[in-house]
Amino acid sequence: MSRQDHIVAARTTVATASRDWLASWLRMLAAALMLSLAFQAAHAQGQVSPYTVVVPVSDTTEGQRDEAFGTALSQVLARTSGGQDLRGKSGYAEALKGAAGIVQQYQYQKNAAGPGLALQVTFDQAAVQRTIAQMGVAGTAGKPPILLLVRDEDGSVLTKEALAPLSQAVAARGYSVVLADPGKAAGGPSVASADPEQIFNLAKQYKTGLVLLGQMRTGGADWNLISGGPQQKWSATGSDNSALFNDAGNALADRLGKQLNVIGSGNVDGKLWVTGVTSAADYATLLATLRADPMVRNVVTLSAQNDGMMLGMKTALPLGNLAGSLAATGRLLETEPHAGADASLRWVH
Repeated sequence: MSRQDHIVAARTTVATASRDWLASWLRMLAAALMLSLAFQAAHAQGQVSPYTVVVPVSDTTEGQRDEAFGTALSQVLARTSGGQDLRGKSGYAEALKGAAGIVQQYQYQKNAAGPGLALQVTFDQAAVQRTIAQMGVAGTAGKPPILLLVRDEDGSVLTKEALAPLSQAVAARGYSVVLADPGKAAGGPSVASADPEQIFNLAKQYKTGLVLLGQMRTGGADWNLISGGPQQKWSATGSDNSALFNDAGNALADRLGKQLNVIGSGNVDGKLWVTGVTSAADYATLLATLRADPMVRNVVTLSAQNDGMMLGMKTALPLGNLAGSLAATGRLLETEPHAGADASLRWVH
């Protein structure tokens, strides 16, 4: 073979290898993209947007649809204003009457909470926030979602369809929800047994410190609301699951309202102990998280020991109330008291 032939053969080999490498790279990129899209779709199925509501309807007439739009908007306004009662605000009634004008999309579906039809409505986010602002209220969709993990009588985790009445009851009180993955929650916490490490792992996975555990049983249900660490248990009786779910949603909202809807005033000095800070990145992110909270006026580091830090805090709330609010976000969880601290939290990586 001539020198020229060798050169041509070498170039052909390089070109072929380049094409093979490019084809392989494109296949990997496509596979990664498909996995990413699948993950996003699964996440979207589990989490309920604060701007999307499902309300029952008796028929598909225009009048019934407009009435449903108004009902749906009342729920969205409650969610995105932090659970505030806006009914007495100027412009509230007019906003409900004109709800159809800010609907982004809607579709009819089978009513999972009972017989007949339901209407799923999604409102334009910017329009909802403008509506709230015009009422003189600071809108927020920043309340942490509530993780629902409810088990049937046989111990299996209830699905999205089975929990639709509970999700709707919670949404009607101004909270969004995220649903536990039935395939991954089999060995997770239950009403009877929920240890701190299990709650810590849920907070890492679902990015919330608010968890409602439920256990259905013959003639009733048992519940355990975990809000950033502390647990509140109660039981209810009844044979109608829809009624049990509705009562549970209202009971949950009443309990959380006392914790999260605390109004700040003045400046309060205190000390906050935080454990689980294992790196400079943890430290920087922790300080950024605290300083981003509107109830925090100032943060200084007083001392450090192992993976714990004592922080001097100037806040608009007593440290106990602030700790509960911070823990609800899922970035921090309440933990055992520490000597010299007004409140103690554990950092969730």
